[in-house]
Amino acid sequence: MSLILRNAQRAVPLRRAPLRFSLDIARSCLKVRNFDLGIICVSNARIRHINRVYRGQDSVTDVLSFPFHEDLNPSLLPIPASSDEYNLGDIYLGVEFIYQQCQKTQEDYSSILTVSHAGICAVHGLCHLLGHQHNNPEQWKQMLEKETEILKEINRVTGSKLTPLSTNHY
Repeated sequence: MSLILRNAQRAVPLRRAPLRFSLDIARSCLKVRNFDLGIICVSNARIRHINRVYRGQDSVTDVLSFPFHEDLNPSLLPIPASSDEYNLGDIYLGVEFIYQQCQKTQEDYSSILTVSHAGICAVHGLCHLLGHQHNNPEQWKQMLEKETEILKEINRVTGSKLTPLSTNHY
């Protein structure tokens, strides 16, 4: 099905093609290519607003996920009741925040942003859309394993050296 990748910010230039390519690999790896997925790239102001409204956190962040399905089990794919329910949900990427993180670590944001960090954040968000969490050590371990598996495949295909975002999320 469709992968919608929308750049709704002007703070940071974004090359969408490499990010789309990495997401196509991740969707294949997770066997969810028949589900719709939305990726929305936003500014700090927008992601802070979304984080405040939906999570009660008045801060910027790199990724927020909003699953379409409820009561997800990370070991099972969602079971749509109709063709309209072949949707995973939406992932918001705080690309301005990602850019600022790259500046702090003195990484080249043009390649890091599109292929590395934004791709890593999108994979992290995709895992959340499928029910993975990192609220306790057991959940964190499962999510880290899933992210590692996906990023290993992206690395194999693209020649990248991506590492999971969940490494430092518990």
